[in-house]
Amino acid sequence: MVTLAEVISAIQAVDVRFPTSLTLDGSDAMNPEPDYSAAYVTIRTSGGEEGYGLAFTVGRGNDVQVAAVRALVPLVVGMPVAEALSDLGAFSRRLTGDSQLRWLGPDKGAIHMAAAAIVNAAWDLRARREDKPVWRLLAEMPPEELVDLVDFRYLREALTRDEALEILRRAEPGRAARQAELLESGYPAYTTTPGWLGYTPEKLAALSAEAVKDGFTQIKLKVGADLDEDIRRLRLAREVVGPGIRIAIDANQAWGVGQAIEWLRPLAEFDPYWIEEPTSPDDVLGHAAIRRAVAPIKVATGEHTHNAVMFKQLLQADAIDILQLDASRVAGVTENIAILLLAAKFGVPVCPHAGGVGLCEMVQHLAMFDFVAVSGTRQDRVIEYVDHLHEHFVDPVRIKAGRYMAPLAPGIGARLHPESVSRHQFPDGQAWREASAVVA
Repeated sequence: MVTLAEVISAIQAVDVRFPTSLTLDGSDAMNPEPDYSAAYVTIRTSGGEEGYGLAFTVGRGNDVQVAAVRALVPLVVGMPVAEALSDLGAFSRRLTGDSQLRWLGPDKGAIHMAAAAIVNAAWDLRARREDKPVWRLLAEMPPEELVDLVDFRYLREALTRDEALEILRRAEPGRAARQAELLESGYPAYTTTPGWLGYTPEKLAALSAEAVKDGFTQIKLKVGADLDEDIRRLRLAREVVGPGIRIAIDANQAWGVGQAIEWLRPLAEFDPYWIEEPTSPDDVLGHAAIRRAVAPIKVATGEHTHNAVMFKQLLQADAIDILQLDASRVAGVTENIAILLLAAKFGVPVCPHAGGVGLCEMVQHLAMFDFVAVSGTRQDRVIEYVDHLHEHFVDPVRIKAGRYMAPLAPGIGARLHPESVSRHQFPDGQAWREASAVVA
């Protein structure tokens, strides 16, 4: 009797959108009315197992993202599951290396984010099979296996395989103690919930006070649309939270280089901890110039950084103080391992971007893996938190006293409740029929 090998039998991509523009949740200088959305991906195997991932967008264009996922599907459907999950580095390169689809990037844009959604779903599937959360799966892997996931082709000038191995081996003896510490006390968080640009001063003040009461030691405000208004909002926030709470600010790419430097001068009075995305995310030298000019305000960026090569250049150019990787902008968990190793090599803290649909759920695994098995520290490291949309996830984040508590459920946390998918599927889900009625 011949037993057929289990294969990847299907990959489904669904256009899921939440009408957050109705309440201006997520509003900033460049995205005034976003609808938080996800190209929601399910990998299915012939054995009946599933893995879940997603690519985050802010509304229109999510149809393009879903189409990008579907374009990649033929590359992996039919692939033996054991082959895919035993070498997720090769699996990732299979998705990012197709010559005709790679032409659309390379390694950037909708097609790269589509690869992230599928790669993360594959990691979710593997973690479910091993009955572990992804952070623990990664943190318990041997250094040699972790390094084998990384494609060093474009990184060797900044990070060699031997250097990466040394970083991981140096952290190995303390893994068990740090894992226990993580399970006991969690990982520090900061909250952007008070800071959306469309919120009234009253809402900003109330949410800032609430954040401090809830144990957060850092909040973030959006800036960049109106300087006088930024001054008023920062003054109000500082009065509410007092001098002991860090306030980060985020321009979401609103400024040119010189404009960023000039705009930040009057804001320095309020002691902003970092300025996030002060200019084009592609302008490495621009970030370096801003960093030199606005110190001691720190410069942070990364949520729109396309790939590990861009992070390599930001680090080589001394352009950033804070590296903000994203769970679904680069090619998922696999490429983010390379980015974490680069950050450790250069000694730059990683403070992940989150807040969009499922980003908090996914990115916490990367930061926790970094603490346990890569950098070995939580010093000056925080994960972004936004109190939106977590109720739609089967395994939502758990926040206690301003800290992410380590996930215990297997997987990466991206699985949505089926009823949430059905209700928010665009354009025919019930939520969108109701939203259309409100607008009409």
